[in-house]
Amino acid sequence: MTAQLPFDAGFGVYIHWPFCASKCPYCDFNSHVRHAPVDEARYVAAFAREIAHQAALAPGRTVSTIFLGGGTPSLMQPATVGAILDAVAANWAVAPDVEVTLEANPTSVEATRLRGYRAAGVNRVSLGVQAMNNRDLVALGRLHSAEEAMAAVEVAAGVFDRYSFDLIYARPDQTPAAWAAELKDAIGRAAEHLSLYQLTIEPGTMFERLRDAGKLVVPDADAARALYETTREVCEQHGLPAYEISNHARPGAECRHNLVYWRYGEYAGVGPGAHGRLGTASGRLALSTELVPESWLARVESEGHGVTEVERLSAEAQGDEFLLMGLRLVEGVDPARYAALAGRGLDPRRVEDLARDNLVERTPEGRIRVTPEGFPVLDAIVADLAA
Repeated sequence: MTAQLPFDAGFGVYIHWPFCASKCPYCDFNSHVRHAPVDEARYVAAFAREIAHQAALAPGRTVSTIFLGGGTPSLMQPATVGAILDAVAANWAVAPDVEVTLEANPTSVEATRLRGYRAAGVNRVSLGVQAMNNRDLVALGRLHSAEEAMAAVEVAAGVFDRYSFDLIYARPDQTPAAWAAELKDAIGRAAEHLSLYQLTIEPGTMFERLRDAGKLVVPDADAARALYETTREVCEQHGLPAYEISNHARPGAECRHNLVYWRYGEYAGVGPGAHGRLGTASGRLALSTELVPESWLARVESEGHGVTEVERLSAEAQGDEFLLMGLRLVEGVDPARYAALAGRGLDPRRVEDLARDNLVERTPEGRIRVTPEGFPVLDAIVADLAA
């Protein structure tokens, strides 16, 4: 990656498909299970209206990345995906090399749709594998088997030049040795990219209730730290170094859409529960949409959009968000851009104190980045620098 990055970090469009076949016990995303068939044609029309609304707020952009997330976007028919992508292209210019990612479950049924998604315009797929053995998949509430998942990865490799899959670590009873072996197997199957997330117990989830009842025991902080260090070491040794705290890629194969977020670019968030950041004549806006799918649909059909909250971000808020996102990246942040956004520079004494503790460092180009020792306490570092 280049050392000096432009202030223009790109323009992305995030599409949120909120439906899932089941709710995973660790998930706190805006996802919903519906036992009746979803009226995809009606939702397509609503997506098109909300895309047009956001394009009116942020006209003249060139879309560099599109990400269909959820929920489970691979529950959509390929024709639905194609219609949504057509709506994006009808409202903004689309870069010739646009990255279009779709999240997919690796069930055998959904794997059969991958060729259809490719024909619809998707050129990158991210598979939610989560674990590579059946015992842990059952414990995580996943509907696919390990065999199905690996078969889906093989299908993706035959359909897409670019694909990734996710794994969760710090699972109950997981050891560094077992995780290292699983990682090596995963790296052998992943052409260019892995997303590796530490299991966290989120408020309001089934896992929180099980933990509080003493029925779920996850690794303690020291054990989780050992698993995190194993993650970094194994991936580095096998050619997929971390470029973000939870994401690993061969150089040049990073997820460009997520880099739009982490480099504090602009993005439109479309669909139930989506969030966006748009630069407008009145300043940088933070937008949020209605969470409940049916309520979002009714709002779009009656008002032309599903946006429920619009906040004009202050300079201080922009600076805080820039640090929160950018310090997740191994490349770090440009202090000059922070100053341009926040209206003030970083406190050099705080930077030097953190550097003395080996938690941050300055690159030869003048960027500030978190060290490997600092990543496990990233939130505290961000809070210190933003104070």
